[in-house]
Amino acid sequence: MSKIIDPVFAPHVLHAPEFSLDDFDFDALEQNVTELKGKLDKKPKTAAIILAGGTGERFGKEGGKQLVEIAGKPILTWSAEAFDAVGDIGLMVVVCPQERHEEYLRHAIDPFPFVTPIVMAPAGSVRQESAFSGLEYVSEDFEYVVLHDGARPLVSPELILHTINKLKGNIDCDGAVVAHPAIDTLKVVENGVIMGTPDRRVFWNAQTPQAFRAGIYRRAHASALSDGFVGTDDSSLIERMGGRVLVVEGKRDNIKLTVPEDYALLAAAVRMLYLRTAKAND
Repeated sequence: MSKIIDPVFAPHVLHAPEFSLDDFDFDALEQNVTELKGKLDKKPKTAAIILAGGTGERFGKEGGKQLVEIAGKPILTWSAEAFDAVGDIGLMVVVCPQERHEEYLRHAIDPFPFVTPIVMAPAGSVRQESAFSGLEYVSEDFEYVVLHDGARPLVSPELILHTINKLKGNIDCDGAVVAHPAIDTLKVVENGVIMGTPDRRVFWNAQTPQAFRAGIYRRAHASALSDGFVGTDDSSLIERMGGRVLVVEGKRDNIKLTVPEDYALLAAAVRMLYLRTAKAND
């Protein structure tokens, strides 16, 4: 029986031929899959921070994953276009390594007709530092801030707007996070031994976008910095302060590009999106 290797825990296997991106021909799909149009309200209340600072080590491709193309557009462009199509988004802050600002602008931003103002912010050494860096470029004129992984290209304007409105419509809440219910059986494991099987109905897989009241989000970052706390996502900073964060059910195809297998899933989802769009236009 062959040994099963998990590429997440054994990154070196990403360089093996069976995981090579060159084997995929999904970029050949050049048709416009969606016709998103930029919108900008007269008085937008929300700023978006798009986190594109990851090194892409697990993805195993030189230069990282943000500029990898699907259907002729970089992954980062797909994400930015979705936020550009939400009128309440008055600013997009793209967070990436400072030495790559010009490269990202040249390939993923400047060639496309964005209407929302876009600024670049330097990435930190970890996600939380990158989020804080992006937050420093958001003026206090914005009441809300929404965070998104630049490597989640299939997020839709409808989901972004729904998440923001979920927060706006609940004055006693501090944030709203997109997630989907866990569908696999979960096990609690210690030292390779199963210690229990929790009820999966209370577990959700967190995604992005994650929307927060800007003032509270700033205080959460200040508190985390003061206490030396590092969270696994933006919501955890609010949660540790006792804040109330709502969940917004998302879709399983809101995939984050992490390892090469994800690219195949994303490309397949794009093909299905194209087919549905083509059928609707017939």
